[in-house]
Amino acid sequence: MQKILTGNQSAAWGAMCARAQVVSAYPITPQTTIIEELADIVAKGLLDAQFIKVESEHSAMAGCIGAQAAGARTFTATSAQGLALMHEMLHWAALARLPVVMANVNRAMAPGWSIWTDQNDSLAQRDTGWLQYYCESNQEVLDTVIQGYKVAEIVNLPVMLVLDAFFLSHTYEAVDIPGQERTSEYLPPYKPSIYLDVDDPHAFGGIVPQDIYMEFRYKMQVAMNEALEAAEQADRDFKTMFGRGYGLIEPYRLEGADYVLATSGTVTSTARSVIDDLRDKGHSVGLLKMKLLRPFPVELVRGVLAGRKRVAVLDRDICVGMGGIWTQEIRNALYHLPEDQRPSVYGYIVGLGGRDVKPETIEKIALDVQKRSIEEGEQVWIGLKE
Repeated sequence: MQKILTGNQSAAWGAMCARAQVVSAYPITPQTTIIEELADIVAKGLLDAQFIKVESEHSAMAGCIGAQAAGARTFTATSAQGLALMHEMLHWAALARLPVVMANVNRAMAPGWSIWTDQNDSLAQRDTGWLQYYCESNQEVLDTVIQGYKVAEIVNLPVMLVLDAFFLSHTYEAVDIPGQERTSEYLPPYKPSIYLDVDDPHAFGGIVPQDIYMEFRYKMQVAMNEALEAAEQADRDFKTMFGRGYGLIEPYRLEGADYVLATSGTVTSTARSVIDDLRDKGHSVGLLKMKLLRPFPVELVRGVLAGRKRVAVLDRDICVGMGGIWTQEIRNALYHLPEDQRPSVYGYIVGLGGRDVKPETIEKIALDVQKRSIEEGEQVWIGLKE
């Protein structure tokens, strides 16, 4: 079935297709319509779920944690300041090994107060133990919700899928909604091996002595490593069943390309057309779309970028005092390549606070990286006003 949906509605319909049993959420612009759509879906009887209205985002995640621990499949959504308020509970969900799925609508952090997009809110949570997927289209949002549950429930870690405020969240596109029978075949009902059960009592989240806490962390790291293969397999299975797949990264027109632009989110769509134009003009430039941040697909990135001359990373974020976060991740992934195979990595800060990243902006970066003479670690801010 095809429907015309916004990115936010796509996230809600993805949760419906996944048969989420508990939705615990608090509204915040630009996430609000995800929760409104889910409330409407539940009210119409399209989804048999408990909808919990809470007083804050901290409580929203706490509600998901409690319901997931009791054996329910849960969903929530948030953005920016709401995600920051959840921070404590993000750690709790991950260390408790609960496969919660959450949609985060990227919004710039305040102050100054902004409702427009950049990726600082989600990227600031990269060390909490959540998988993070970055989506380019509304169809990808819906499909990633479903895939997210598949992966989360294999490795027992929570999943955050990320979509750009307004560019996706409030923009309509045609979206294919898979049939429930086939979706249920791909994603069977959630049946945890351990959950809160009065007939078989277990304790959750109690005090852990110093002689075993480290092992808890180690097991979480092992699970995160295993999530790479789980995510690849989930995507392959999804493509086999529904005809759509995204990969953990997506190379675009990299055949013979000496220079590569690395992008994430909706900037990727604009970059594709720029790359097409530049290739037609004879420029040896290609594109690498980054979908998965955590776990970071180190070997895949190395395999694609080894032997290139230079990589320009477009960061819609800033780690103040260090630089772009995607730049750091990609540079780190390439560090152990042989020197004659390791491309130079240059970071470009773009589009903070929702500023448009236009085709001419991306073209400027693509041309600039071909003649870079500055130090590799220097960050270039594009589009600053005088």
